[in-house]
Amino acid sequence: MSRIVSFRGLLADDAQERISLETKRGEKGYRITKLATIPNKSGTATGEHTIKIFKIQQTTATAAIDFSDNTLLGVAYIENGSGVGNMQPDVVIFDNEIFNQDIYITHTDESGTEACNYYIELEQMDLALDEATVATLKDIRNND
Repeated sequence: MSRIVSFRGLLADDAQERISLETKRGEKGYRITKLATIPNKSGTATGEHTIKIFKIQQTTATAAIDFSDNTLLGVAYIENGSGVGNMQPDVVIFDNEIFNQDIYITHTDESGTEACNYYIELEQMDLALDEATVATLKDIRNND
């Protein structure tokens, strides 16, 4: 049986936030089902916002997107400008990977210093012992 859990927040420019998901035995697994963004000052400030979700903590938040990074779970990019109707729709791409450890979300505004809101929905599922072990081992390898 699975259920949907959601998280939302406001990230400053060049910020990172940890979303706590870890359990003692890793018996709960998660998969991203939705990622949405909206700038803090939509319509009144110009921004190029990149929000990324990772399996491991990042040393810095950057706008560079590298799909070969096996720790990257999802990306959202949105542009907005001053005036009505200038916000471009966000482009969201995410991996269907199942994980059972904490995740980290970063934000960068390449054309300013504005904050950006995020909303994430995760499908939560029970994992069998072997599935939990595989998910945990994948996370350990990503931390090396």
